[in-house]
Amino acid sequence: MKVWIDQDLCTGDGLCEEICPPVFTLLDDGLAYVKEGDLVFSEPGGSAQMATVPSELEDAVVEASEECPGECIFVEND
Repeated sequence: MKVWIDQDLCTGDGLCEEICPPVFTLLDDGLAYVKEGDLVFSEPGGSAQMATVPSELEDAVVEASEECPGECIFVEND
C-alpha cells in the first residue's frame, strides 16, 4: 500500500497525525505530509510524493483517510 496527500486540499486539522503518527506529520506550513521513517515527503507534488505504508499500519492509514475532513489523503493498493 502507498499513500500520498494533496496539500491543496489539506485543512491542517491534524487528525491523520493523531491517528497514525508514523506515516503522517504536520509541518511548519500547517499542512500534512506523508513520511517513511525519518524521510518526510515535504514537497507538495501529489502522487509523486507517495510513501510506502508498512503492513502493520495499513488499517490506521485507511482510517486516517476516511476521517480526513479535507479528503486529501489518497491510498493506493499495490
